[in-house]
Amino acid sequence: MLHLHNSYAGTEKMTTDDRETTPQSPVMNANLAKIEALSQRLVAAFANKKDIDASLQGPGEDLYMKAASAYMTQAMADPAKMIEQQVSYWGKSLTHYIEAQEMLAQGKLQAPADDTPNDRRFSDPAWAENPYFNFLKQQYLTNSQAVSDLVDNIEGMEPDDKKRLDYFSRQIVAMMSPANFLGTNPQALTKAVETEGQSLVDGLENLVRDLEDNGGDLVVTLADKGAFHVGENLATTKGSVVFRNPLFELIQYAPTTEKVHKTPLIIFPPWINRFYIMDLKEKNSLVKWIVDQGYTLFVVSWVDPDASYADYGMDSYVEQGFLTAIDEVKKITGEKKVNAVGYCIAGTTLGLTLSLMSKRRDTSIKSATFFTALTDFSDPGEFGVFLDDSFVDGIEDEVKKHGYLDSYFMARTFSFLRSNDLIYTPAIRSYMLGEAPPAFDLLFWNGDGANLPARMSIEYLRGLCQENRFARGTMEILDEVLSLNDVNVPICAIACETDHIAAWTSSYAGIAQMGSHDKTFILSESGHIAGIVNPPSRNKYGHYTNPDMGVAADDWKAGATFHEGSWWPRWGKWLKTHSGTKVDARMPGDSTHPILVPAPGTYVTGHAKT
Repeated sequence: MLHLHNSYAGTEKMTTDDRETTPQSPVMNANLAKIEALSQRLVAAFANKKDIDASLQGPGEDLYMKAASAYMTQAMADPAKMIEQQVSYWGKSLTHYIEAQEMLAQGKLQAPADDTPNDRRFSDPAWAENPYFNFLKQQYLTNSQAVSDLVDNIEGMEPDDKKRLDYFSRQIVAMMSPANFLGTNPQALTKAVETEGQSLVDGLENLVRDLEDNGGDLVVTLADKGAFHVGENLATTKGSVVFRNPLFELIQYAPTTEKVHKTPLIIFPPWINRFYIMDLKEKNSLVKWIVDQGYTLFVVSWVDPDASYADYGMDSYVEQGFLTAIDEVKKITGEKKVNAVGYCIAGTTLGLTLSLMSKRRDTSIKSATFFTALTDFSDPGEFGVFLDDSFVDGIEDEVKKHGYLDSYFMARTFSFLRSNDLIYTPAIRSYMLGEAPPAFDLLFWNGDGANLPARMSIEYLRGLCQENRFARGTMEILDEVLSLNDVNVPICAIACETDHIAAWTSSYAGIAQMGSHDKTFILSESGHIAGIVNPPSRNKYGHYTNPDMGVAADDWKAGATFHEGSWWPRWGKWLKTHSGTKVDARMPGDSTHPILVPAPGTYVTGHAKT
């Protein structure tokens, strides 16, 4: 913005009348007219917004009252500490103001010294060079630190309430970043001037489109929806649907090796999103990599439920999903045992299934692998802020009305766990800079959510997340009381170091409690998705290993060995030891399981449900 400031330097004596009569370009006038028309569409889109329970929109008043009460109690008990915090904040703010004023007094149109940490939100050079924008940035970061320190120092709140206060305080601070507002975003202002308002028109068109596409709810489009087509340039590994019931399609992938391991492998992906996170482009497809290692691979593709699935519960997913899929794989391959993988919520459910099978003396699963799965919810990490009664009560009211939990709610919840990356930065690019969403396969998948059945949603949130029944040994499914200690097959678990959905320490805690004598735990760098979709060819994220699982999670990591590169080959070696000898490669299906449709099937695209 320096060049804008300089260009205006010679116009200081221009009168108000002169400014009012300065002609605007035809392009600018045309764009202003477009903005007027788009504004009317914007109002109409907001008018169609559906009513959402207030408890699903943010924390209840109880949290504010508890925080205010704790603060006032602490202020009365230790006023010196409170005053010290305020004086420190005032001092920093005043010093910052004086430094900025001194630079202006010296006639220097430049920012004062800036020792603030690097922050991707403020990467544009103007945040460092322009005195106005630099002042805003530094003051915002000072304010942010003051809020963080204040929350950290509040005493007398219950731990869960303190976590909620910390989380929602950070959300408010992130929302108030000057980068999120047109008048204080130098990059957006510069582009608006350079394009004679076209970038603002394009941004408003993007905003109106997102509102109209989502019934008045603001859901930022993260990726170019026209750039990807499932089955064409995503989920292209060759295979066939060989079984279908109302809950899932079973995909068997075509072999790429002459020989395969005797024991087949079945992957259960989460039903919150689509299975093809493991089969994006060929270069980063876990599905393709597994097939190339010589395995007969099956993957479950879950249906996207509507109101007709309202009464499907966790028991439905165990019996009609997991147990049925395992039986069909055994029939198709003629094997008595299979190896199984469960990802995220499907990993939680795999644990329940293994416990149930142990109770029934069913030995169909030879080994189990867990990807970023929680089975002990005593500390669910940041996701725990959404597990208070008011939020879950709101979810319960929502699913009672509609028979299912709309994918919008889970997508929004997970997005706010990484709000700068998944909400504000994409919104700035789309709405303020007028850029088209990028052609990014991972973000395309991220926006392709699925609904959850009503009963299953509440059983998961209440029984597993809130009440932690599986870890406490009180989870009842299909007439059996299940516990972690019942899980007794060889286990390999992969967790991710910066996972914002399934904290690795909690994943570790659940695996440590399982009754298996053969346990391997691998900690990958990065988060819930990038840590799993981490092909060896990229050589991007490393991983930690430590055979001693008899210690606490932090001690495990402190004694762990770090390895460069992907965990996939390490897991492949482990899986090989549980997969038997080599046999002739198996083609999809058999005489009783004819090929229904080619992979990726119909459920993943929503084209069929029965």
